[in-house]
Amino acid sequence: MLKLIGYLDRWSARPGEVIAVKVSSAANGRYQADLVRIIHADPNPAGPGMKLEPVAGFAGEFPSRVQTTATGSYGVVDAKLAVPEGGRLRILAQPGQLRSPQPVLALGDMVLGVSATGAFLSWAGQLLITVPAPMLERCWYELEARFADGCVTLRQTAQQRSWGVEDDGEATASCSRPSGPSLRFAADFATGRFDGRLEEPVILDAAGTEIAAWDFGIGIDTDRISGTHPGHLVNLPTRGIRGARWTGAEMDWKHAPAHYAAIHFHSDDLYDAGWETDFTLAVPDLRSGIYGLRLRTEAEEDIIPFFVLPPKGKTTARIAYLAATFTYQAYANHARFNVDDAHRARATAWGARAHNPENHPEFSWSTYNRHPDGTGISLSSLRRPVLNLRPGFLTFNDRKGSGLRHFSADSHLTDWLETMGHGFDVITDHDLHREGVELLSRYRCVLTGSHPEYHTPQTLDALSVYTARGGRLCYLGGNGFYWRIAVSDTIPDVIEVRRTEGGIRAWDAAPGEAYHQLDGGYGGLWRRLGRAPQRLAGVGFSSQGLYEGSYYRRLPASYEPAQAWLFDGIEDEIIGDFGLSGGGAAGFELDRADHRLGTPPNTVILARSEAHQAHFVAVPEELLSHVNTVTGEAPRDLIRAEIVIFDTDHGGAVFAVGSITFCGSLSHHGTKNPISRLLDNVVRRFSA
Repeated sequence: MLKLIGYLDRWSARPGEVIAVKVSSAANGRYQADLVRIIHADPNPAGPGMKLEPVAGFAGEFPSRVQTTATGSYGVVDAKLAVPEGGRLRILAQPGQLRSPQPVLALGDMVLGVSATGAFLSWAGQLLITVPAPMLERCWYELEARFADGCVTLRQTAQQRSWGVEDDGEATASCSRPSGPSLRFAADFATGRFDGRLEEPVILDAAGTEIAAWDFGIGIDTDRISGTHPGHLVNLPTRGIRGARWTGAEMDWKHAPAHYAAIHFHSDDLYDAGWETDFTLAVPDLRSGIYGLRLRTEAEEDIIPFFVLPPKGKTTARIAYLAATFTYQAYANHARFNVDDAHRARATAWGARAHNPENHPEFSWSTYNRHPDGTGISLSSLRRPVLNLRPGFLTFNDRKGSGLRHFSADSHLTDWLETMGHGFDVITDHDLHREGVELLSRYRCVLTGSHPEYHTPQTLDALSVYTARGGRLCYLGGNGFYWRIAVSDTIPDVIEVRRTEGGIRAWDAAPGEAYHQLDGGYGGLWRRLGRAPQRLAGVGFSSQGLYEGSYYRRLPASYEPAQAWLFDGIEDEIIGDFGLSGGGAAGFELDRADHRLGTPPNTVILARSEAHQAHFVAVPEELLSHVNTVTGEAPRDLIRAEIVIFDTDHGGAVFAVGSITFCGSLSHHGTKNPISRLLDNVVRRFSA
């Protein structure tokens, strides 16, 4: 456990609103807390360096205490239950991994579980019986325990043919009838958690009549268990997934809930760390911006970022910076397993944040990781410490730059805005989802950061309406507006992604599991849902390589009178062959225009990247075969980023740069460079 770490109950607030602060401190004495404004979160000494400005208005000292997390999802039915004489307890189970014995169901002193050598039953922590038949991972079994005459007969019945494996069997032993004040699914607090799927638990009397039964196909979009005695779920397991009766005839759980009447539990699920609140912060009358709650002991420091919006219904600037908090949440605690001695040495030399998620599974990992049974993590919660949401966090050991992603990388833009004198307010994806286009409507210009990848229908709608009504949008990244996510009002602070059908993916959703559990909507790429990024931003994801950058070459259209203002003060034909992100403004993930996908016909392509390294490839959704692409171009020709601009109705406009690494070039040579000058020209015109 980390010696000093914390999290907040919300990522954004307005002046006067209250934030609850939850801290774990292993210090012997007290810890101090104060506020800083986070201006630049890149510790690279080759750039502007870390800029953390102390803020008056809050400071305090608080007693230390250690708070811990308990991962693993499970279900609880708080009701006094018992199996009668001659009665049976039955459940369907699909083990996800069988590296060690795991509990399936617990009632009183009895635990029914699964193992590689067969289903088992234990009593008061002592093994009573094991069925002498092997179990296979990801296969369904009916487990039934019958209690009669002081004995139990445990039967294991495979629900599908297992060629060459005799995985049916039964065994008998002396045993009392179980009873207890509660029934637990997928957990026994003494022996651990279950990784796998459970369905249709039932208690029957001697005649086979149901005494108690639960239907996991009801309330899929909730954290409740429906049945004779209702229950609840802890740590948000996955629902809307295939059950034992799934046939492939229906792919939407809403149309055939009986086919999806299973719950997938995982031993590493975490919805709410459940830490107690150490203190609350009433947000002072701060200017809109990015702040950090700084915690300190003599030996440790933690800075927890949060975003301060202007007062409700007001603006303090013509420009709004839209922080990509849905994307930050999707990547929250991304364990990359890329930290080596060189990475650690750089972090130490630069004084960078050293706590890496890969070393702290107790906080649960990101939607770019997998559960212990190999299935992809589809749910991500804010209610836990997020180690990579910290100023100075180094994602890559970037030999040409800083190696930042997401929150810290986006500070390249916000620091540039400060340096150039562009006043701006800060809003977030979460706020935009809740408040809609009215949150944007008072701003002349809205800027994204480097990677606004994840969006709900509501955030995309708001941005689309904003530009249609005359708003000006600067999309200053790459691979944006890519994945559809789901959120829920009844299960707050969670996002869900189902990685279906195509795209660059860390894992793929199984057939029949494309629909989100939180809102029932079809998941996957916005492109496959008819809302390709090109429709909003003019460009969309085309290519990806390692974290390395190249440059843009200006095209003839950039010299034409109608576009000359964009390049006022720029004489270079090649721009952006420098920067703190991969060494170049056009790198890592690249977007291009495509009229077939929605790029407006009046779009002007101003510049195009070139000379990308051999490791860059076209993204999967562009490929029809190893040589054929959707557009008919050669795959190598799709490896390009394009800078574009187009007008919308009522005086609106969109400017897009098509590259994740663009903002890393803004500070080069003290902002006296073509990339900085280009964006400055755009922002001044758009915000006028």
